[in-house]
Amino acid sequence: MNQYLKAAVYGLAVADALGVPYEFRERGSFTADAMVGYGSHQQPAGTWSDDTSLVLATCASIRDRGVIDPADMQRRFRSWLFEGAYTADGQTFDVGHATRQALMLGYGLSDVFSNGNGSLMRILPLAFTAADRADIQAVSSITHAHALSIEACQIYIDIARQLLAGRHLPQILTGLQVSSAFSRLKELARLPQTAIRSSGYVVDTLEAALWCLLQTTAYSEAVLKAVNLGDDTDTVASVTGGLAGLIYGLEAIPQVWLQQLRNRELLDSCLF
Repeated sequence: MNQYLKAAVYGLAVADALGVPYEFRERGSFTADAMVGYGSHQQPAGTWSDDTSLVLATCASIRDRGVIDPADMQRRFRSWLFEGAYTADGQTFDVGHATRQALMLGYGLSDVFSNGNGSLMRILPLAFTAADRADIQAVSSITHAHALSIEACQIYIDIARQLLAGRHLPQILTGLQVSSAFSRLKELARLPQTAIRSSGYVVDTLEAALWCLLQTTAYSEAVLKAVNLGDDTDTVASVTGGLAGLIYGLEAIPQVWLQQLRNRELLDSCLF
């Protein structure tokens, strides 16, 4: 098992579970500082959502197939949606509109209004494979086939791989080659929190996650800052947490949060 992958997946899952109780709540209306339950989705503490489920489905496909197989991933995503596979307790909840529609139709949505963060939140396992930009496009396009969503996934994987190579995030962002839609990534470190949007729009989610990493120096600080931005708390935290797991390592995730995380056996069984 790749220990960096384990750190990334656990970093993502813990952050996801931290964010689940606060999803859709307005920034400033709450303070998240621990792993709690219920709230927005009435789930027990430590319950992770679709973000982690689809990451696990992606990992399991790569483990079993040995290649990037979008058709196999799509089948596993449908098992998650319709059968509760890859969930904390057999219950699927918090399904994005574009993701649901794409999995029912059998192809990803490509209109400009289908640029939620549903492919960005699950793309991280590809950083640990030989996937090229075309592979990343194909995996994003299972649900999100617009150019913006695809580029966001490609940027995220590029950043993850550079972190794995030992580069630091500020240096990475300075050297990114991106379209105008993502031009703010190069100036994120200078932006105040009031300029950061934490919506489900894929550009907002990527910006918010990277901003949280730039503003903090520890795993717990990064993911709690992400949750406390409000709105799409679980996914912004997940996207933050995956990279924070890479940066700080599995040992940096508070033990109490790891112990509270539900169905860790499933997480371990899906890793490659």
